[in-house]
Amino acid sequence: MKSFKYDTHVHTSEASGCAVTTGAEMADAYKAKGYDGIIITDHFFNGNSAVPRELPWEERIDLFCRGYENAKKRGDEIGLTVLFGWEYTCTGGSDFLTYGLDKQWLKAHPEMMDIEIWEYAALVHESGGFIVHAHPFRIWDYIKKLTLIPNDVDAVEAINSGGNLPEHNIRATWYAESYGLPMTAGSDSHNANDLPGGGIITDTEIKAIGDYYDVLVNRRIIELLDRRK
Repeated sequence: MKSFKYDTHVHTSEASGCAVTTGAEMADAYKAKGYDGIIITDHFFNGNSAVPRELPWEERIDLFCRGYENAKKRGDEIGLTVLFGWEYTCTGGSDFLTYGLDKQWLKAHPEMMDIEIWEYAALVHESGGFIVHAHPFRIWDYIKKLTLIPNDVDAVEAINSGGNLPEHNIRATWYAESYGLPMTAGSDSHNANDLPGGGIITDTEIKAIGDYYDVLVNRRIIELLDRRK
């Protein structure tokens, strides 16, 4: 049976303040490692964003999307699927990977910065998007409290092979299983010279973001990857 390898949680230096690698460089690195595709999920403006805050909203969105666009352009050239998402940070520091929406949606919704996380989740779902709770039990300096909203997310990042400690992943897996939520995995990569090696293996190609949603909610992910194993 043919299988396919994807990373669902990737950052670029164009938009994430903590990343050191451009979108195009990320595409090259993942292609060299045998991945079939990646999803760019840069930190949005309420997280560690590289986009200047003083700019007008639409200009900020254009800059925010540049990492994805550069990765997509390079991916098209080398045969790597590159899809779009973002990492939204709520008050206190918990992070939520958002998929299924686009640049024009972001430009139309500046209010997303000023609402509670459950209101944000409702807005995303009403618009046709979906949400994965990223590393829900990670404890770092910037995360001041754990925010769990199991009724408002579509899945849990049970394995994060980048910044998580093993116990964070164990707790995230327990959380997903406790609430019957689908589980996924991502590398949370920020540096092409040190790829964490995480992601998912599927039995079907993911060519569009809707394909990722289908394999996720229908639990067709064959394996959650963690470089520690």
